[in-house]
Amino acid sequence: MIRKMSRKHVLVGLAAAGVLGVGIAAPTVALADDKSPSPSASASADQGTDRQQRRADRQAEFAEALAKELGVSTDKVTAALEKLKEQHKGDRPERPSTEDRQEWQKDRQDWQKERQAQLKERLDQAVKDGKLTQEQADAVLKAVEAGVFPGPGGQGHHGGWGGRAGK
Repeated sequence: MIRKMSRKHVLVGLAAAGVLGVGIAAPTVALADDKSPSPSASASADQGTDRQQRRADRQAEFAEALAKELGVSTDKVTAALEKLKEQHKGDRPERPSTEDRQEWQKDRQDWQKERQAQLKERLDQAVKDGKLTQEQADAVLKAVEAGVFPGPGGQGHHGGWGGRAGK
């Protein structure tokens, strides 16, 4: 049995398809137009402004497509998007600086080394007590250093048990 779709449903579907099409096409067009050579390390300052310009261009294209789809002026859509952006600016946490990230990484590495030293002491005591052989203790240490065990003690794993932070 074939059911006839209402005109409203057809228009909503077409609008959704249009927005999706613009969302897919805009980044593709932006990437296809970028014929510049890959930036060198000395051009890192220009890369930041380049990235900002490309983002502004994509946002302008999006606003234009959305305005066309909604049947309103591009200026109205741009103003509304800017207003929303300003309203939600306080909702986003600030990104940590490079120095803060490096300090955090150093603290984490120090903490991991301390935990591995504590584990080594406990394994040495287990060997001394006859609960483990030296080969078993060495295998555990090697597995921890390789990141085989879940949790923050090993390299390459993030979070708590099972690799899930806080669970």
